[in-house]
Amino acid sequence: MKTRKFISSFIASLFITTSAFAVATPGQNNSVAHMSEFGITSAPIGHVQFCQHNQAECAGYSEKTYRVKLTQDRWDELVMLNAEVNRVIIPQTDMQIYAVPEFWTYPTSVGDCEDYVLLKKKLLIDRGWHPSALRITVVLDENGEGHAVLTVSTDRGDVILDNVRNEVLMWNKTKYTYIKRQSGNVPSQWVSLSAPQYAAN
Repeated sequence: MKTRKFISSFIASLFITTSAFAVATPGQNNSVAHMSEFGITSAPIGHVQFCQHNQAECAGYSEKTYRVKLTQDRWDELVMLNAEVNRVIIPQTDMQIYAVPEFWTYPTSVGDCEDYVLLKKKLLIDRGWHPSALRITVVLDENGEGHAVLTVSTDRGDVILDNVRNEVLMWNKTKYTYIKRQSGNVPSQWVSLSAPQYAAN
């Protein structure tokens, strides 16, 4: 109940101070491709446990995967929401918060990278964004460490909402190695973003 009240009040207040943010704009001739997917893979254990407690949010969709039309207003909304969630949630590890290695949940004041992603996805869905366009994604960062970001699939490419930066980037403008993400149609199912390696004959 505490989390639900936080999300409701957050939505109500999120766009009151839009002038406080420096809004970036997408390039006029952007031809960025979407990420390639390479079949079904295992889901992170934290997400498996999250789905066990949030079954409605992990149910499948009947329609095909949706791509948001990336208008200027939609872009502004992404930039502002990403920056505001990054501002209000203090980064802490699951071990620091819950004394366990992995626990995915909606944060109200503190959280790790997966918690930021869950909250951003929830807020966007509550504001009318199609769920199948919003996918939790696992990457390796510049130091080879595991990290989670939110991929938003748009008609102009896949863009990334990240808790380590307020700037919203096209996926191939980050320095990340993309490992896997949620399926567009079945949120509890994950797909690989790493091309399979074949042994030489």
